[in-house]
Amino acid sequence: MAEGFFMEVCVDSVESAVNAEQGGACRLELCCSLSEGGLTPSIGLLQVVKQRVKIPVYAMIRPRGGDFLYSEQEADVMKRDVAAMKSHGADGLVLGALTEDGRVDTELCTTLLAAAHPLPVTFHRGNLRLFETSSGVRFFTFFTQAFDMVQDPAAALETLVSLGIRRLLTSGCDNSALEGLPLIKCLVEQAKGRITIMPGGGITERNLQRILEGSGAHEFHCSARSGRDSAMKFRNNRVTMGATFSAPEYNLKVADVLKVQTLNAIARNIL
Repeated sequence: MAEGFFMEVCVDSVESAVNAEQGGACRLELCCSLSEGGLTPSIGLLQVVKQRVKIPVYAMIRPRGGDFLYSEQEADVMKRDVAAMKSHGADGLVLGALTEDGRVDTELCTTLLAAAHPLPVTFHRGNLRLFETSSGVRFFTFFTQAFDMVQDPAAALETLVSLGIRRLLTSGCDNSALEGLPLIKCLVEQAKGRITIMPGGGITERNLQRILEGSGAHEFHCSARSGRDSAMKFRNNRVTMGATFSAPEYNLKVADVLKVQTLNAIARNIL
């Protein structure tokens, strides 16, 4: 880790978790179904990742894709998932919930925070991003975005502080952290150290320095992934297992050790 900077890498597999740690990640955000923006990982995935890495692992709590307005039944699922992730070794949790008018759902968040105690909690964000494989196939991936869909970011930040949320992951209510940089800077200044503001969304080696210097943030979030070809020899290319814009079955996206190392080096050189 670069002194003064802290890198969190979002992963959805054991391979990505191991690669992220090898590249120098300081913390992992563990989820499944990144094509839906990240959902709650299985207990099995959490257990194996915890066996293979030494850095902290924060588990996503998100019962489904789509918006962040949850029903009573979905809230019950989230409470049970918090208990399950906590009891099976998660070092922290990542979650978000909104009301129908775009405000932080303080009632549900308070309940989830109580269930999570004493684990630290991050309130999450995200965006819609376009990817292209080495073969030229293009597809969209939707990343979680609770905070970045709020009606009033400044008011929402104060709500999160009052709730005791430790960290806010945000792209500045824009499609990427670079585009949302002015708001991220304002949030860092407003937070005054009461809550950690962590930029995330489209962070790469091409824009990391500008984002860190322009925001004043000391933590950042990225996926640092590359595609690799499947080891499958027999392939039925007539069948797809997901939606039209999902990633091809025979191209796997995993955290790239070299990309993580490069981002760490950039952060180190900023000092």
